[in-house]
Amino acid sequence: APLKGEGSLAEKENLSPDEMTNIQQLRKIMQGDDLQAKVIQEAVKLEGSVRNTGIHAAGIIIAPSDLTDLLPVAVAKDSELLVTQYEGEIIESAGVIKMDFLGLKTLSILKTALKHIKLNHHRDIDLDILALEDEPTFGLYQRGETNGTFQFESAGMQKYLKELKPDKFEDLIAMNALYRPGPMDYIPTYIARKQGREKITYDLPEMEEILKETYGVTVYQEQVMLLSQRLANFTKGDADTLRKAMGKKQKAVLDKMKSKFMEGCVANGHPEKVCEKIWTDWEAFAQYAFNKSHSTCYALVAYQTAYLKANYPAEYMCAVLTHNQNNLDKVSFFMDECRRMEIMVLGPDINESGVSFTVNEKGEIRFGLAAIKGVGEAAVQEIIQQREQDGAFQTFFDLVRRVNLRTVNKKTMESLVLAGAFDTFGLKRAQYFAQQKNDQLNVLEHAIKYGGTYQQGSQQEQATLFGDAVEVEIAEPTVPDVPEWNSVDKLKQEYDVCGIYLSGHPLDEHRLEVEAFRTCSIADMHQFVGRTISLIGLVGSSQTRTTKTGDKFSIFTLEDYSGNLECMLFKEMYVKFKHYVEDPGYIIHVKGNCQPGYRDKEKIEVRVQEVELLSETRAKRSIKVRLKMPLAKVDTKQIVDLKAILDAHPGNDQLAMEVYHEQMQVPLRSVNGLVQVDKGLIKALGRFGEVQLAVG
Repeated sequence: APLKGEGSLAEKENLSPDEMTNIQQLRKIMQGDDLQAKVIQEAVKLEGSVRNTGIHAAGIIIAPSDLTDLLPVAVAKDSELLVTQYEGEIIESAGVIKMDFLGLKTLSILKTALKHIKLNHHRDIDLDILALEDEPTFGLYQRGETNGTFQFESAGMQKYLKELKPDKFEDLIAMNALYRPGPMDYIPTYIARKQGREKITYDLPEMEEILKETYGVTVYQEQVMLLSQRLANFTKGDADTLRKAMGKKQKAVLDKMKSKFMEGCVANGHPEKVCEKIWTDWEAFAQYAFNKSHSTCYALVAYQTAYLKANYPAEYMCAVLTHNQNNLDKVSFFMDECRRMEIMVLGPDINESGVSFTVNEKGEIRFGLAAIKGVGEAAVQEIIQQREQDGAFQTFFDLVRRVNLRTVNKKTMESLVLAGAFDTFGLKRAQYFAQQKNDQLNVLEHAIKYGGTYQQGSQQEQATLFGDAVEVEIAEPTVPDVPEWNSVDKLKQEYDVCGIYLSGHPLDEHRLEVEAFRTCSIADMHQFVGRTISLIGLVGSSQTRTTKTGDKFSIFTLEDYSGNLECMLFKEMYVKFKHYVEDPGYIIHVKGNCQPGYRDKEKIEVRVQEVELLSETRAKRSIKVRLKMPLAKVDTKQIVDLKAILDAHPGNDQLAMEVYHEQMQVPLRSVNGLVQVDKGLIKALGRFGEVQLAVG
């Protein structure tokens, strides 16, 4: 290209004087015949060549005849299929179709859930013929209780679902298409129009028929295709070209089609200014356009997950836990969701647990044995095989008599004890590790030795003269009575072998304070970026390091019900607060600024400003409890009962009440009634109405 003048390089690239000088020097070098010139000449030949090849992880080419008749192909090192030599962007112009077959974990979750439902309820559910008007399912969406479902589980989506109150499948299709950057700006309008708070308007009357289902909001590529045909006489081919340009964000193609659209609109008598606005809206829409068929497929799978969660909650959540069991943060999150749903998640049990999570006849979810550290799948299969063959294990010694002790070895049994899998035998966990005076072996080691001897004796039974078998009798080891470990130690050992807390959580005794004093859970921090927040949790791991300049700093993990967070203390923060985080197990209140990570902007971190023990926070601050009672419940007996409960919980926390009737709410304040907020009080107040907690 010429350097100056019309259509020149300077004009096209908007080059600076310095850049022009460099280009002139490079061209001069290139015109020579020395080594420098030859290098540049060879570089020009190579420019634009394919540097290396790659294979799409899920791209499949479908052709009307043999691929070799239509395309150049090659063989791939790691694939039995032929690989095309054309790039994906141009391959369809050769007369074939490119389809991306993506793996979806959700489909595995659905399959597993259906197996559990079949086992527990003896029902075969065909998800492909589900009625799309199921009330419990839409109730779940309207409450925003979508954790663990497909596509609709983010906090932002849950917020919009509560506002939208979807009551038909089309609402789910629209929300799935709208909830992405760009179209998200239209969600408040969509909700307001559905709820009747905003008038539904159309730029042109001809648009109503096509946009009516989405309350006048353009949501799908298909709507743009139909509107372009109706308003500007586009052919179906033109409309499809427009769709492709939108889907692939081809700005140049869209610019070319604008003039055709405007000409067609004007020819049909539509106001040019209005049509200009419509096209401008479409251009903004084109950046993130979504086709309805795609959104419908996603919404259908989402509906199937919500249907199972609403109608078969235990079986569905069991499947969700199973397919997330390698991600301990997600397991903790979904176990917390199970607690919210009042589904019991029980620890492992040697007589009930399977390889992974299972659901028992009571609708309780049971932790799987293979998820315990130190328990291999071969050991689990051996345990299950023995159960199926000869029934449940009656005692610990029955277990060691029956299982293969090379497969279910000492390490395996220790892990099973610490995880609580042997609690069904009635022994304390501490008893398995207890030793008699002057004895080198503990109970578990004696039991393994006993089991080995018993099995060896059984194999060597000798027949009597009359052919009867003589059973070898060996006395079971003695189990000394020792005190059980305290709850903190038991929970820590569970955490060590399972990666999560099962029989409880160190925060359980402080749940009220946690809910009252924290801003959010660790899992929900992303909603508070740029704000100062309070977190409450348990100090997990902790270590002190030294910077290159010799300054000490602390790295510690903060754990709550929803997950864990790595925090750091530097300089004066380290000096001031290090004693709170040096020992794992402390329950602390951390205050700091919530911000994107320093190295990884996708991660959220907290810049710590204050740290104190939760007990110190509780001593300084009160909890305000608000009881909302319906007027219909207020009578003399209720007041007497309520006073008795409050008198039984004296303390320093504030009590507020609110009596409501239809649209009228009357706040009441207890003049001299201070209470001690604890689990007992909250449970008792729950009989009278809705209980809310806040910082006093």
